[in-house]
This record gives sequence, structure tokens and C-alpha cells, in this order.
Amino acid sequence: MNWDQIESRWHQLKGRVRQRWGALTDDDVETIAGKRDALCSKIQARYGITRELAEKELAAFESECRNNSA
Repeated sequence: MNWDQIESRWHQLKGRVRQRWGALTDDDVETIAGKRDALCSKIQARYGITRELAEKELAAFESECRNNSA
């Protein structure tokens, strides 16, 4: 599953996002609306990590989504 597919299925994946990144609020998840850059920025802000680390986490999440949809 690529990010375009994640974005289009955002309403179905919001729970998984909240489970993985529990520091994100419901408002954060609604505001992000499946936008990868917005999610990356929120992860950075909430967890105080670098953009590089946030990108690695997003890549892992994308891979999980791909593996779970197969």
C-alpha cells in the first residue's frame, strides 16, 4: 500500500495511527487527514524526534499497511 492509498483510506486507518502514536490527539488525526507531511510534522512535535526518525517510522507504518492489506 502506497501513501496515496493510505490517504484515501484514512478514516479506516485512524485507529491504527492512534494506536501506534498514542501522543497524537483525535484533533491531530482529524487535521492530518492522511497527509504524510502533516503526520510527519505532528510526530516530530509530539515526540520531540528528528524528521529523519519520523520518516523512518512512517516508512515502517506504510510497510505494515502494505503487508496487512495483502
